[in-house]
Parts: sequence; C-alpha cells; structure tokens
Amino acid sequence: MTNMTRGFVAAVALAGLATMAFAHGDVAPQPVNTDALPDVGEEWLTENPYRAAAAGNEVWAKAVEIGDSAFNQNCARCHGLGAVSGGLAPDLRFLEAEEYGDEWFMERFQHGYTQDGVTKMPAFGEVLGQKAGWAIRTYIETRPEDGALDGHSARLTAIRDALMAGGADQPALKEELGAIAVEVKTASGAPVADSAASRAAKLLDGSDLGAKHAADALTVGLSAAH
Repeated sequence: MTNMTRGFVAAVALAGLATMAFAHGDVAPQPVNTDALPDVGEEWLTENPYRAAAAGNEVWAKAVEIGDSAFNQNCARCHGLGAVSGGLAPDLRFLEAEEYGDEWFMERFQHGYTQDGVTKMPAFGEVLGQKAGWAIRTYIETRPEDGALDGHSARLTAIRDALMAGGADQPALKEELGAIAVEVKTASGAPVADSAASRAAKLLDGSDLGAKHAADALTVGLSAAH
C-alpha cells in the first residue's frame, strides 16, 4: 500500500469514527477467553504476533476463531457483522495487514475514541487485554474482500446442496474447497482469507455431522456474500 493510500485509509477511518450517529460507550465489553493463545507479555506490541508467519498455522487458526467470537460480541454493533461495515463506522477489513495497520488498530482498541466529551468507542485495552485485541485483529485482517466468492458461488452452492443431500464424497469435496479457499483474497492484503470455503473444508471430517456443519457454514457464507 502506498503512503497516499495509507493516508486515505486513516482519513476515512477517522472520519467514520467522528461521524458516528450514536455512542458506543454505553456497551459493556464482553469478556474474551484467550487461554488457548500464547502469552505476548505485558508491554503492548505494535505488530500482530498471531499471524501464521510468526506463530504458526495452529495459533493463527485459534486466534481467528477467538477473534471471530470476540469481534461479534464487542465490535459488530458499530463495525458490522463479519466486520462488514454498513458505513456508520470504519470498515476495518481494509486496514493493511502490516505494522502500519496494526498500530492504528491497537491504538483505538487500547484507548478508544472520544469526541466533544462523548465516548464514541470505549477503551477495550484494560478490560479485554492485549491477547484479545490481537485475536480480533487477526480475525479482521483475514476477512475476504467484497465479491471474493462471486466467481465460486455457483460451485459452492452445488457443494452445499450435495452435502445436505448426504452421501457426498467428502475427501474430494474437502480438497476442492481447499483449492477454492486459496483463491479467495482478503481486503487487508493478508495472505490467507477466513472464508466460507476454508471453514467448510475444516469441518469436513467424514461424518454426517461434519457434512451438516460444513453445509451450514457454506449457507451462512453465501448469504453474507450477497
């Protein structure tokens, strides 16, 4: 991302926060269980420690899982379900998945935002802690860009229907879903997207219940994409 683009993203984010029509400050932060994530120390970091390149795929996946729940409990009211903003608050998916975006995100997460004496965003840092902040950040940066599934929606719908009907070749579909997942781009520039395809692939374990859960994940993902 160029310096000009970075400045634009920051300006849009600041403008979005400044024009929020209602205060977020009356929302009590919901606790986040981060016991499954590695400790990151007491001093606040400036770069995401839970990216796969730094922490490994297993930690990254757990951070996405925890961040998903934490975001939708604490952030979605203003920033949108699945981090897809309706325009009232910044669309955090577009903060680049590098130290520049990390610093901006964590400054807001840690200290919140107040305008003219009104809390537009509460300070989550002391309440939720740094591990929760980085988990949320990991989840946000892996969100697919708008339209990322459009080229695959017909095939994903067919896979979903096959799984719902029962008797599908799960290993073959798991492999196909994994191949589709690799092609899904993130809005932040992160190398791996947490998409409906990747979620469904992880859920396929050869069981009927796994097939049902994978079909449900595809249903939710395809619905959100539209």
